[in-house]
Amino acid sequence: MRPYLSILVSRFLTLLQYRAAALAGVGTQLFFGLIRVMIYEGFFNSSTAPQPLTAEQVTTYIWLGQALLLLGMLDVDKDVAGMIRTGGVAFEMTRPLDLYNLWFARAVSGRAAPLVMRSIPIFVIAGLFLDLRAPASTTAAGLFAVSLVGGLLLAASMVALMTISLLWTISGDGVYRLAAPLIFFFSGIVIPLPMLPDWMQPLITVLPFRGLLDTPFRIYMGSLSGNEALLALLHQFGWIAALVLVGRAVLARGVGRLVVQGG
Repeated sequence: MRPYLSILVSRFLTLLQYRAAALAGVGTQLFFGLIRVMIYEGFFNSSTAPQPLTAEQVTTYIWLGQALLLLGMLDVDKDVAGMIRTGGVAFEMTRPLDLYNLWFARAVSGRAAPLVMRSIPIFVIAGLFLDLRAPASTTAAGLFAVSLVGGLLLAASMVALMTISLLWTISGDGVYRLAAPLIFFFSGIVIPLPMLPDWMQPLITVLPFRGLLDTPFRIYMGSLSGNEALLALLHQFGWIAALVLVGRAVLARGVGRLVVQGG
């Protein structure tokens, strides 16, 4: 475990150097957050139909989404993709380390570092000036923290699986273009998932993507509490385990058929 933790920490610290990019991301996410809040204010002001979330809850949902946006914007590991294209992945395979654990640790740090740099300023600004509400209760705050870790691990398991698929496809463009829009939409970034049509809810409930953002957000707001919150966490961590097992199986098969050319 120590080697993977060392890789995670060292890459996390390396990525913390990209402060200018993080600052630009904070400004962009605040701008689009304000636009989305205004859109939903117009929606609530023009509609008298009952909604599954109140206007205040949607505002909080939006700012949580802007703060934690990178949990729903997933892509392959570009460094590993480059190694697969050039044949450098052969050196990865000679390391006395478990290859899946290595790539999973990279995926965790690749999500966590920029997430920390962007989320903290947005939480502070939105909490002080933009109507981001505090967690519904102390229990909700604690479960939110657990669910947030689950969201990070779920995102890492998806990134690892997409990266492993490059052993077949080589280019990551196809995987990214197919998977990214689905993940982005069904995580709750575009539209809060409770506000989607009733006929979509059974599908949303089964898919893993709600565990990235929707589950932590609804626990934070108190929409999920008690047994409902525990079941949501079970769904979240169950999908993490399933995706890790699938990723390991796919990687074992991919390594078994891998041919590296060049020199």
